[in-house]
Amino acid sequence: MNPYLWVLILYSVSLLLIGFFTSRQVRQASDFFVASRKLGTGLLFATLLAANIGAGSTIGAAGLGYQHGLSAVWWVGSAGLGSLLLALTLAPRLWRIAAAHNFLTVGDYLEYRYDRRVRRLIAGILWLGALAILAGQLIAMAWILDVVAQAPKWLGCLLGGLVVTGYFSLGGLVSTARVNVIQLGVKLAGFLFAVPFALQLAGGWKGITRQLAAQFSVSEGLAHYLSVTGSGTEAFGYLILLVPSFLISPGILQKVYGARDSLVARNGVLLNAVGLLLFAMLPPMLGVIAHGFYPELQNRELALPTLMVHQMPFWLGALALAAVFSAELSAADAVLAMLSTSFARDLVQGYWRPELDPAELLRVTRIVSIGAGFLSVLLALGLPNVVSALQIFYGLLTVALFVPLVFGLYWKRPTSPAALTAIVAGVTSTSCLQAFGSGAGFGILSPVACGTLASAVTMTFVAMWQNTVPDVPMAR
Repeated sequence: MNPYLWVLILYSVSLLLIGFFTSRQVRQASDFFVASRKLGTGLLFATLLAANIGAGSTIGAAGLGYQHGLSAVWWVGSAGLGSLLLALTLAPRLWRIAAAHNFLTVGDYLEYRYDRRVRRLIAGILWLGALAILAGQLIAMAWILDVVAQAPKWLGCLLGGLVVTGYFSLGGLVSTARVNVIQLGVKLAGFLFAVPFALQLAGGWKGITRQLAAQFSVSEGLAHYLSVTGSGTEAFGYLILLVPSFLISPGILQKVYGARDSLVARNGVLLNAVGLLLFAMLPPMLGVIAHGFYPELQNRELALPTLMVHQMPFWLGALALAAVFSAELSAADAVLAMLSTSFARDLVQGYWRPELDPAELLRVTRIVSIGAGFLSVLLALGLPNVVSALQIFYGLLTVALFVPLVFGLYWKRPTSPAALTAIVAGVTSTSCLQAFGSGAGFGILSPVACGTLASAVTMTFVAMWQNTVPDVPMAR
């Protein structure tokens, strides 16, 4: 059997064993959902950064670097900026509300701030979008197995789904937080070793530019390719799409709920932001180097695993592949947490069976996590690549949740009707632009930016139109 495949199999088995042993600490829903709010700064930082360095930040960012050049740094850089804003604004504020009222999901807050209708609508929209992002992680795992063992896409998606569903369904946030520490160490070591080795292999920066110069017909094209701003449109598009998404992501906020106190919540998210900003250049650089060696790849998202398997010594290639595989798993378990806990808490308990006790809620959540893992495998087989899957999720997340969540935290006037109309306006306008405008917005504004603007204008208009200011709960 291929030795690279053996490394990935043994690594996966070790993660499943950690999930099994930590599952003994999970006795009720609060353990599974928010780790009983006992995460310290280090553990919160590790589980956040591990979750955020996923398929999009590795396979996807390297693929964007392969195709568009160093401007792909803004894919992960935008996530870092969004996380920085989260640390300085929403994270400690939401933690205080969640701890005071024993909230387990973002849906709990939405019902508290507005009403149950808002909670259900957001839960339904995000469930569909989150399936897409989980599918994206599985696609990335399939690309790794494609390069390593020529495994078909369906097999790679299935194996990835089994591993992540296995250790998450056993222990929830308790097991994933501990697994994420190991995953983070592996992925940081892999990339920190891989980048300087690949640079040396290519003959340094001069060697890279010499290889690429032979592939570009005009010097202006090469200059744009090697610029961190590119043509400008790529960087702006990433900022509009990802900064708001990482500011209000339910998967990230639920991990924040697990912090020991509000100071831990702020500092853990802040360290995560710094980590993302420092990591942002590494995958695009590897993508650019891969372009020099393999300019004719049909699938840009094979650039990273191809470079690791065919240009690096076995020990480093195996470590780098384990790092990428870790990235996909850690992001996948964060999304699976959002899917399963939101469905069980916001829809099953919040709508169909409100009488569920904590033990029954835990059992239902585990069942839902298995079902969500199965559905994501099916969806992964139909989506073309990682970035396409992530763009579906981030677009839905931003237009549906950003305005109701942020406006609701800082402005007393918006009520449930204002939130509902804002959500409908944002999602409808974005969907129409995507469907009938060939994916184009207005001018420099993307469909997601237009949808978010439409949502904000709608909420402001409806809130101001109402005659009375409601007595709504606000965080201090």
